[in-house]
Amino acid sequence: MTTPAPTAPDGRRADAKQVLWSLAPSVYAPTLLEFAGLAALMPVIPLMALDLGFAAWQAAAITTIFGLTSFLGPIPAGRFISRVGARLALVSTGVLLVVSNLAAYVLLAPALHGAPGLGHQVTFIVLLLVMAVSIQVWQLGRQAYLGTALPAAMRARGMTLFGGVIRLGEVIGPLLGALVMALGSEAGVFLLFAVTAAAGTVMIAVFLPPGETQRAPGQGSGPRSRRSPARVRLDRAVLGRMVRVGLGIAPVMMARVNRPVIVPLLGSSLGVDSVWISVVFGVSAALEILLVIPAGTLMDRFGRVAVAVPCALTMGAGFTLLAILGTALDGRGETLALIALLVPCLLIGVGNGLGSGIVMTLGIDVSPVYGRTGYLAWWNTMLGAGRLAAPLLVTGIVLVAPIVVASAATGGLCLVGGAWLARTLPRVTPSGGTRSP
Repeated sequence: MTTPAPTAPDGRRADAKQVLWSLAPSVYAPTLLEFAGLAALMPVIPLMALDLGFAAWQAAAITTIFGLTSFLGPIPAGRFISRVGARLALVSTGVLLVVSNLAAYVLLAPALHGAPGLGHQVTFIVLLLVMAVSIQVWQLGRQAYLGTALPAAMRARGMTLFGGVIRLGEVIGPLLGALVMALGSEAGVFLLFAVTAAAGTVMIAVFLPPGETQRAPGQGSGPRSRRSPARVRLDRAVLGRMVRVGLGIAPVMMARVNRPVIVPLLGSSLGVDSVWISVVFGVSAALEILLVIPAGTLMDRFGRVAVAVPCALTMGAGFTLLAILGTALDGRGETLALIALLVPCLLIGVGNGLGSGIVMTLGIDVSPVYGRTGYLAWWNTMLGAGRLAAPLLVTGIVLVAPIVVASAATGGLCLVGGAWLARTLPRVTPSGGTRSP
């Protein structure tokens, strides 16, 4: 069921604002709350693992739980959402998020300051897995719902705003987490996540109308449903289109995953203080948020190519420049080392800001209206493979070469991806100029 777009006597601009405002309490505000809580928790997970008695390599491996679920989770999550509906799926997994975080606080807080045992370690892993699976349902459910609720002429603006809200949560979350830990302990972030997840779940339960429930005659909920010959041909065409587009956008996803690994490691090798590395990330994040609305407007007016290609090429240029300056200015002093880090990161931030929401927008573009949740699950699974492969690429390179080589490799992949998108996207996505009253 689709929520009708409100009308306004002021014309198209007023209509767009009203549609986005109408989605604020059901989608955008809960997303901000969820990602603020998640972003507060993520940096603390390795530290908690060490306090619970895990070795350093085991603590690092535990963080891959979220990457694994982003690869393995979308298809089961899509079936669950299609079976019970978006609202029930989101509310039930929201409750699960709240309960798992409260359980983590109650069961693990004493162990973090006492004598942890094997039971605490197993509990930690199980609860993180529950959280990761719940988050997959939340992300896919809201993406599918937005694909139905947003008019086609303003889809990019709505999805870009969705991506921008996620980025804002990722900025606010660590600050809130630091405050909670300063006032209490590391385990306090579980309480913070429980509170933000509870608030988001209540908003979804109150404001979210029934989600995607439309099915074409004889169709099921996605690519794995019982299929007629016509449906088989449709599935092959859709999945082929997804692969073609995914090959170009996957390097952007890999660059996003690699940035928080490459930049700190390269900054450390250049002798940049950790405080300044954090400042570089903060400035870059602020620049990204400023580009959220312009990026969506560009996509709706001029097509996906107008944003996806510059996003990939700019990020590729940024990572390549990071490798070049990191090599050329190594050992030249702290000021030049900071410049070698800051300038490329600003360029990467511009590219990433332009690409706010581009992956989710493209997923909806290449998915049919009927059974969209199932198709989006396939799209998210393909990109989840890129998220999972990205840190493995960096790890493999760093084992045999300096970190600047990993930066250059990431940049090269983005440049190739941008060239591929320039050729592929005009054939499979809206060309722009589709805005209508």
